[in-house]
Amino acid sequence: MRPIVTLSFLSSAAALAFAAPAMAKDAPEYDIVIKGGTIVDGSGLPGYRGDVAIDDGHIVAIGDIGPARAAKTIDAAGLVVSPGFINLHSHAEPDAVSTAVNMLTQGVTTEMINADGGGGSDIATQLPAYASKGLAENIGAYTGFNAVWRDAMGDRDLRPTEAQIASMRAALEKNLKAGAWGVSSGLDYRPAYYAKPEEVISIVSVAKPWRTNFPNHDRLRPEDNLSSFKGMEETVSVAEQAGLVPVITHIKSAGKERGNAANVLKMVSAASARGAWTAIDIYPYLAGQTALQAFLVPGWAADGGRDAMLARFKDPAIRPKLVEAAEYAMATRLGGAEGIALPDLNKRLTDIMAEEKIGAGEAVLRTLEREPFVRANMTFGLEDDVITFLKYPDTAVACDCGAAITNRGHPRYYGSFPKVLGHYVRDTGAITLEDAVRKMTALPAAIVGMVDRGRIAPGMRADVTLFDPKTVRDHATFDKPTLPSDGIRHVIVNGVASFVDGAATGAKSGAVLLRDTHMPSRPMNAATAARSVTATAKSADYAVSFQVAQASGQRQASGTIRLTDAKSGTVWTADRLGVLQTTKGWGSLTAILRDKAGKRMAATLTLDHADGGAQSPVVSVALGGNAAITLPGSGTVR
Repeated sequence: MRPIVTLSFLSSAAALAFAAPAMAKDAPEYDIVIKGGTIVDGSGLPGYRGDVAIDDGHIVAIGDIGPARAAKTIDAAGLVVSPGFINLHSHAEPDAVSTAVNMLTQGVTTEMINADGGGGSDIATQLPAYASKGLAENIGAYTGFNAVWRDAMGDRDLRPTEAQIASMRAALEKNLKAGAWGVSSGLDYRPAYYAKPEEVISIVSVAKPWRTNFPNHDRLRPEDNLSSFKGMEETVSVAEQAGLVPVITHIKSAGKERGNAANVLKMVSAASARGAWTAIDIYPYLAGQTALQAFLVPGWAADGGRDAMLARFKDPAIRPKLVEAAEYAMATRLGGAEGIALPDLNKRLTDIMAEEKIGAGEAVLRTLEREPFVRANMTFGLEDDVITFLKYPDTAVACDCGAAITNRGHPRYYGSFPKVLGHYVRDTGAITLEDAVRKMTALPAAIVGMVDRGRIAPGMRADVTLFDPKTVRDHATFDKPTLPSDGIRHVIVNGVASFVDGAATGAKSGAVLLRDTHMPSRPMNAATAARSVTATAKSADYAVSFQVAQASGQRQASGTIRLTDAKSGTVWTADRLGVLQTTKGWGSLTAILRDKAGKRMAATLTLDHADGGAQSPVVSVALGGNAAITLPGSGTVR
């Protein structure tokens, strides 16, 4: 359907209640009604008691919805009702997204794949392949810098030609046009490790007109004494010069720089203050996981791939240097060999050292000679740093995990989000429940540019997680990494119950999510920030006007909208307004519209002054589950 909207409704954020028809026989009908839960809506504002009505894949009413008929009613007494969690940093297995049980047990409804610059170089082919067996969760994709660099440069430490740089820029732009949610990178991983900063900037700056983000696994270089701080500075510098939003991914102050979180955040805050708004994501563990080779073999030794690396291992003049380099990396990045576990071998590195009576560096080399690929869980940080980073307002929770069928050897695949809610919210009080939910929902949505997910509000997509705040907790450990968490009770994906009473239903209601040019990466609007948008637009088929505002401390907007379908003469006006989101020259609103006959329809309306080079403002209108239509228009954002 393609209507254009007229909307007139004044939301009462103080009451958070909507009038219901007087007679039960006239009660509205919904697909799902969630009754009597504590709604923590993603805004960061205090939770409140209320109901949530879902229909046609969208949230259509919240608060006291009165008498209503529904195909399914969920008693949410004693439960928190929150937006579905968004995992910004996913390593989902392609065969696992059709079930995604480990993610549903964490309350996750959306994952962003191709983290750390990975994935294929053509998401238009990749995403349908992921979705071929159906999706239990939503997936979106970054376009990976590492993927296009490897395609162009192979495994060698070589300088790209102008033609190769042009081909990499073209590959990234192709994926942005296909709906990628940003340009991800893992400059700490070879062969992208070999790219010089100026080369990275030249390549990823192709994304500047898209107003998107640059999440990067920071690069630790010997010339910087393997400083994680210097690596994070590089992430910010590259993104800032390329015109993208820097995202310091799975942030950590590692090894000899443990305890340095406050200084890292000073650097991040300074970047944001000068106009390079910088975001962060974090997972709640003190050990990460990667290939044993990745951090402990210097870049020059891996130049040319595995065979070339093994040949250097055998060289008696080179081997002592590699042993020394591995031990230096362990001491500097990880605090020593004691913090390295090898889950694929069911051993610790110190076990191999003791068994073979060798030193730590030699144990690394011998292990890599015997095994083509070995995962390593590496202890890097301090609990105090995790808490300091977690408290920072622009830190989102992500898990560096993803939908998995196999045992991935790290508890983050089953425990990350419940661990934050159980340990850091309930048990220690490090952050509030409302802030934790915000960091899992509305904040990550804003970082990547989503406009209709991450909130409990009219017109938003119905991705909803219900959990018991008294019992939610993780159980997975490094010894038993697949133990499921407790406390996530129900998960709804696009209006369909995918997880009910602690068990997956097998529903495949997930969707491939694609970004368009009207979805900029942006800071999340503070709950105290008043904002307003006025817009009008008209074409031969549609006319739309809206004048809306959201006051400080309010959950929803108030104002008017009018959408007219010129062909049918249908006029749509607002039944309920949702959240108004704004940044410079851009504003977007979700709403539930109603025509004269009483038919409801969800809508997202956007005014955009910076449409990737557009000469005049445009108004974008997405109705129900349909693609957005774009009209030339005018308006202001304040």
